[in-house]
Amino acid sequence: MSGCGITVPSDPDGTLDSVRGGELRVGVSPNADYTVVNGDDVSGTEPEAVRAFAATLDADVDWTIGSEQALVKKLENDEIDLLIAGITDDTPWVDKAGVSRPYAEHPGEDGRMEKHVMLVQLGENAFLSELERFLGDYTRTEG
Repeated sequence: MSGCGITVPSDPDGTLDSVRGGELRVGVSPNADYTVVNGDDVSGTEPEAVRAFAATLDADVDWTIGSEQALVKKLENDEIDLLIAGITDDTPWVDKAGVSRPYAEHPGEDGRMEKHVMLVQLGENAFLSELERFLGDYTRTEG
């Protein structure tokens, strides 16, 4: 939606525009089968989804490996665009990062269903909307 030169949703830092046809900078922290890191090789269910998302944007993926805490800091500093780590919707990072709607559910260690999310930079709502739209379609076709 737009009016008076304003487009909603928008990205104050232009994430979606810079990723489209360019590079998707993704932070990844190892977490079970969701995000597996072996040296420079990144695999698992979430990296697979991210690669498919990047393809829809004609973007190459640049992986940054680290701890969740270090990667959240990189989100805040505009050093990465997206963070994956098997993160659930009860994440403590809600005041530091934009949180996608849950896109998958899996049983946790206690047997209760955990709802999984991905993190983006705060305020990058056009990028977040594009990600959520993709994840909704992806989980319907993959799940």
